[in-house]
This record gives sequence, structure tokens and C-alpha cells, in this order.
Amino acid sequence: MRYLPLTPTDRSAMLATIGADTIDDLFVDVPESARLDGPVAGLPNHASELSVERHLSALAAKNVAAGSVPFFLGCGAYRHHVPASVDHLIQRGEYLTAYTPYQPEIAQGTLQMLFEFQSQVARLLGCDVANASMYDGSTACWEAVTMARRVTRKAKAVFSDGVHPHYVSVAQTMAKFTGDVLATSVPTLDAATDDDAIIAAIDGDTSCVVVQYPDILGRIPDLKRIADAAHAAKALLIAVVTEPVALGAIEAPGNLGADIVVGEGQALGVGLQFGGPYVGLFACSEKLVRQMPGRLCGETVDASGKRGFVLTLSTREQHIRREKATSNICTNSGLCALAFSIHLTLLGEKGLRQLAAVNHAKACAAADRLAQVPGVTLVNDVFFNEFTLKLPIEARPVVRELAERGVLAGVSLGRLYPTEAGLANGLVVAVTETVTDEDIEALATALTEVLA
Repeated sequence: MRYLPLTPTDRSAMLATIGADTIDDLFVDVPESARLDGPVAGLPNHASELSVERHLSALAAKNVAAGSVPFFLGCGAYRHHVPASVDHLIQRGEYLTAYTPYQPEIAQGTLQMLFEFQSQVARLLGCDVANASMYDGSTACWEAVTMARRVTRKAKAVFSDGVHPHYVSVAQTMAKFTGDVLATSVPTLDAATDDDAIIAAIDGDTSCVVVQYPDILGRIPDLKRIADAAHAAKALLIAVVTEPVALGAIEAPGNLGADIVVGEGQALGVGLQFGGPYVGLFACSEKLVRQMPGRLCGETVDASGKRGFVLTLSTREQHIRREKATSNICTNSGLCALAFSIHLTLLGEKGLRQLAAVNHAKACAAADRLAQVPGVTLVNDVFFNEFTLKLPIEARPVVRELAERGVLAGVSLGRLYPTEAGLANGLVVAVTETVTDEDIEALATALTEVLA
């Protein structure tokens, strides 16, 4: 079929119907600095496939692959070893096109995979039920906030200062359209989380308290205490987990009183990417299940008594009237959820606990060594595989200098909080099973030289 573009008359009629004068009116929410007023500078109007391939390959070669240098980046995206069997299995024909099934009765394999994924996530997060995945951790966090509003009929969300600033930013963007009031703050370079401040911010108007576990600095808050305070005010506790491997070592949030647990599943099965695709995790208590966004796959029997799988609950706007929908998220991260599920299956409970133990041991070794660097202070000595250092100077230029020396040292807090002078010297370091003793020594040596 030939592509028939819209005529100027068609466009004018469509704009008039929605009350817009020009097409540019549709993009007013995009900052003007991010909008183009013409073709991208430096790009030719046309080029051969060969020349485009060469040009893009040259651009890609400027990147430093995570596995090619000592790598200590974290803050919500982690480098773990993904077994080769994960990639092999997800590329099988029956899985490669895994997507949200629109004819669920004939998509038994996909539905079973999602059912198993849900079972794993629910157990991992310590909740009664989990959905078939979300887009990523940040959007899952926002969906939890809106879910809490529906449940409590209150519209104030209290965010702990340790919630990832990107997650907070997503919530702030969406709250502009819903009217939710977000009480947010930024962390300080203290060894422990200020749980008293979180609890003090809870009042009768609070729908939920959002706490990251472990938090952006690697600290571990007292979820049980915060949950008790939230429940006393008839609010919900939302726990955010950006590193699921941590749950092989620390107690699951649901077991500590969290009503909703969300997070990012990238660390298991899904390699590092430039922003995605990732896989959002979402779980809650059984009493809240009908307010859960996304979709839920369930197990049943068919007319012959044989085991089968179905879409049990799909309160999204593709399957229900828009005004009755719990979410406008129209799909789930099917292939990434499959990779997560395969990796976790290969590990098993014992393997996950062993992996977590290795991560923690390596992180402790790295923290001890880096704390010996002159001028460097270890902020928190209780952590899983991620901790914060305080440098004697601003961390951002140090990180850049270390990158020039072939060491990706960590994430500077000045990058995450550019307007907070008190955090400029902070450096968050993540250490997983992929880090060697030689990598740790390379970081310590390079850091000593740069700070000298």
C-alpha cells in the first residue's frame, strides 16, 4: 500500500479539532532548548548505506565498553555477569518476538513465562502478587504513587531524601498533570539515613511514603519503623529497589511492612544499555491487587481439566474504559522480563544468595582500600554493594580525569544533584562480582594520583 501523507487541509482540520493553532503547540512541554528548528547540523541530506554504517561505527567507537576497563558505575544501573545461556534462550524463535499477547488463549508459552516471572518477583520482593512488569523502575515508582492515591483517596506523597533523583524527577513531571503533592528533599553526606525526618513529614494528608532500599548513597533505611509510622497515619509504604541482587542478602521489603514494592530489574539478565530497554518490577499485597496497574497473568484449568494460563486482571485502558483504567501503560517489557526470569532461574535461591555475598564482600574490600587513599572519607560503612566516598575536592572533574586514565570510577553526586553544593564532593561507587582485585587497585592508585 502506498503511503499517503496528510494534506495541509487535513492537518489544519485536525489541529482545529483539538484546539491547537500549529503543530508546534503540541510540543510546548518540551523545553525550547531541546527542540530543533531545522535539520541536525552536520548531517548530510542523504548518504549511502555504507557511508552511514562507517560513520555510525566511528561514533560508537568513541564509547568505552563497560567490560573493557575497571568499572564502578551504579546508581540504578549495574554491571553483572549475565550467563551466555540467557541470550541464547531469549533468541529462540518462540521467545524472540515475545510481546504482550493480544490473543491470550493461543499465547500459552508467553503467558506461562509471565506467570513464572510474576511468581519470582513476588517472592523476591516479599509480596503476595506481582504484575507482568512495567517499562522501568522510575515509571513503576510513579504508578505506585498514583495507586496509593486511589487506595487512600489522599494526594500527598512523601519521598525520602535517598530516592534516586531521576525517579523523583519522573514523579514530579507526572504530578503536574494529576495534582499530587510531592514532599521531596535531597540527601546529606551522613552515614545513616534520617528516618526521623521521613517519619516527621508524614501527616493526615499523606497517601504514601516512598523509600529507596538501599538508597541512592547505598545506605539501608529502617523500613519496618517507617512502615509502622505510615500505617499509623493510614498511608502506604512504597519501597523502591534499584538493585534486586541486594535482596539475596537483605530482607525483602514486603516482609518489613511495605505495601507496594517497585524497582528496576535490569541487574538480572538485562545488560547495561543507554537508557533501556529495562524492566520495571511491581508487586503489592493481595488486598491492593485490583488497584495494581499493568496486567496480571494467572493459572487455571481448561474445559478438559488441563493446566492453562490466562490474563487474570488487565485494568489498563486497552482492556477497559479509559476512565476506569488504573494505568495508561499499554504493554509490559516481555523480552526483558524473560531475560530476568531465565537469569534468576539459573541462579536459584542459593545462587542468588551466593551472588549477593560475593558482591558484598568485594564492595567491602573496595571500601576498605579506597578509604586508605589520602583525603578520601568513607561516608557509610553499612551497605550492600554500593557506597559513597567524600573526596577532598569536587568529584565531577575527578571522575572525568579517571575516565581519561581508563577507569570508570563511579557516579559523582554533583552530576545527580548539580545545584547542591554540599554534595559536590560525593562519589558513589558500585562494586559487583565483575570487579577484580586488580580493578580495585587500579582505581585506588589512579585516585591517589589525581588527588595528589
